[in-house]
Amino acid sequence: MRTTTAFLILFSLQLFAGIGSSASAVSPLPVELISFTANLNGSNVELRWVTATEVNNFGFSVETCHDKSQLWETVGFIPGSGNSNSPKEYSFTDHLKLNLDHTLFYRLKQIDNNGKFEYSKVLEISTDIQLLTFKLQQNHPNPFNPSTIITYSIPASSYVIVEVYNVLGKLITTLVNKNQDPGSYKVSFDARGLSNGIYYYRIQAGTFTETKKMLLLK
Repeated sequence: MRTTTAFLILFSLQLFAGIGSSASAVSPLPVELISFTANLNGSNVELRWVTATEVNNFGFSVETCHDKSQLWETVGFIPGSGNSNSPKEYSFTDHLKLNLDHTLFYRLKQIDNNGKFEYSKVLEISTDIQLLTFKLQQNHPNPFNPSTIITYSIPASSYVIVEVYNVLGKLITTLVNKNQDPGSYKVSFDARGLSNGIYYYRIQAGTFTETKKMLLLK
């Protein structure tokens, strides 16, 4: 009788443990990350990521290193949304030093409210700006309607002014008017409310100036 009772108790414990293990194995991931990107903007690395769903999400530690075989360094923390079943967007900017001559690696450490954590994929980005020159690119798209992107680069810290003019030489808008570090930049021009025709965009960075033509075609 004692042997039978002991067997039943042992069987019950094993069954409970099995049920618990099974439930844990099929539980959803606490955070579903659907995108993670890095972009160099001047002397800054801009990180952006989007989650589809979140469960007990405490937040994200942003980590970086110069060599994936070395220790990772935490450069920031972004709080999570806790529990969510809709997409959430996050961003973090890593302000780099002026010695931009190496490759950086970035990853996210997603931390649950209970302290558990998971790592994202690792992103690699080159911060070598030694080959940059003063340059104003052709806007894209061109012709455009109603907006277009203007890209330019500067090899040294400069006060940058980017302006748009009509064919009569009248100033339409100033897109950039500030000091900027070495790097490549993009700025958007929205022509809503303007009539069809040719417009000119001009950059002045230090002693460098250049003007290009673009076509608004509605």
